[in-house]
Amino acid sequence: MIERPLDLDAVEAFIRIVELGSFTRAAEAMQTTQAGVSLKLKRLEDRLGCRLIERTPRSVELSARGAAFLEHARALLEVHDRALTVFAEEARQRLTIGISDHVAGPELPALIARMNAQDPQLLIEIRIGSSGDLLQSFDRRELDTVIVRLHAGRNDGELLAEEKFGWFAAPGWQHRAGEPLPLATMAEPCGVRALAGQLLDAARVPRTEVFVGGGVAAVVAAVMAGLGVAALAPRMLPFGAIDVGAKLGLPGLPRLPVLLHSRVKDGRPRDALDALSAAFRSAVRG
Repeated sequence: MIERPLDLDAVEAFIRIVELGSFTRAAEAMQTTQAGVSLKLKRLEDRLGCRLIERTPRSVELSARGAAFLEHARALLEVHDRALTVFAEEARQRLTIGISDHVAGPELPALIARMNAQDPQLLIEIRIGSSGDLLQSFDRRELDTVIVRLHAGRNDGELLAEEKFGWFAAPGWQHRAGEPLPLATMAEPCGVRALAGQLLDAARVPRTEVFVGGGVAAVVAAVMAGLGVAALAPRMLPFGAIDVGAKLGLPGLPRLPVLLHSRVKDGRPRDALDALSAAFRSAVRG
């Protein structure tokens, strides 16, 4: 029975020597000296009571005992590294955030990059989707926090801001008289799409959906390509897009809320979430 534990640095030195075929290269890989590597190997051999490597002037070769020990040495280091990795992942706090596509906006990548830079020990995961789907994931505890666009029949969220919406089209776009209003929309389930449809129906404005699907960025691209009109927040559109609602006599769109639902109460995740919420308030209010 071996009573004293093995020196893992010595075990690593043995593996490096075998894999690199040289004490010198092993020393370089471990950022130490050749003498240091030799000492580690000798300490390991003394501990095991046998020679592991046969040294010759031109090469190093495994002894029979060394060959038998090599597989165990690699397994030992693998278990050690895996344990450290698991511990590091557990020590690093995780924050999973769902953000409605109608809220995310073009500034989102910069916001997340800033949050990651401020707290490297916080692992932030982002999910983009519809408000309804994200709220369901939140209720199933698959997400720590969601930032969504509409109330969706519930009142347990924190109001971050209310954002202006309009009926936007590309510069120079003209509606052909007598034809239904061509709309670019996201696919179901989308609360903004449903609201826009209800308002147009109430105002008895005939419409046809000429582009459906993708995210807000895809809808914006369709609008700027001149396919039709979309109900969007101004910050989602590039410079030059125009609000054609008044010109076409379309029903006014209400200011739509941005709501925060979260189980995060304190610590680094809450600090990061507060910073993100403040950034969205600023972006929405323009």
